[in-house]
Amino acid sequence: MKSEKEKMITGEQYNPNDNELQKDRRRARFLARSFNIICESDEEIRMSLLKELLGSTGESVHVESTFHCDYGYNIHVGENFYASFDCTILDGGRVTIGTNCIMSSGVHIYTNTQSLKVEERIMGIEYTKPVTIGNNVWIGGRAVINPGVTIGDNVVVATGAVVVKDVPDNVMVGGNPAQVIKLIK
Repeated sequence: MKSEKEKMITGEQYNPNDNELQKDRRRARFLARSFNIICESDEEIRMSLLKELLGSTGESVHVESTFHCDYGYNIHVGENFYASFDCTILDGGRVTIGTNCIMSSGVHIYTNTQSLKVEERIMGIEYTKPVTIGNNVWIGGRAVINPGVTIGDNVVVATGAVVVKDVPDNVMVGGNPAQVIKLIK
C-alpha cells in the first residue's frame, strides 16, 4: 500500500494532513525561514540551507529572500538559476527547472490542486501535477505557473501572466490566460 507521500509525488489523490507530510512541511518551513533570515553576505550558509531544502541544484544558484515552498525536496533547479524576491513554489508534485532560468519577483509555481468534486474538497483531498520549465527561460514578475504546465526552452513569460497550458519553445507568452504574443528567433 502506498504512503500518502508516495501518492502525492505520483499525482494520485492524497491526504495532505498525513503525519509524515505535516512533518515534511514543518521541515521545509524551518529551512526556508532560516534561509530567509540569514544575511545575504553569509553566502555559504545560505547556499548550504538551500541545498538542504531543495531536491537538487546546479552549482550556480541564487535565490533572494523571501522564498517559500511546501516541501522543497520536489524542486530541482539547473545550473545558473536565479529567483528574485518573494517567489513561492508549492511543490507537492515535482518541479523541474532547466539551466539558465530567471524567475522575477513574486513568481508563483503551483503543482497542488483540488478535485472539482465538492465532497472531495470538503474532505481535504488533493492531488498534484508536475511542472516542467525548460532551459533559458525568463519568467516575469508576479507570473503564475499552474499545475501540470510544461514550458519549453528559450521562453519569456510576461509579467503578470497566468500560464494554464503548455508553452512551446521559442515564444513569448502573456495575459490571463497566457497566450503566445510572439515568436522569438
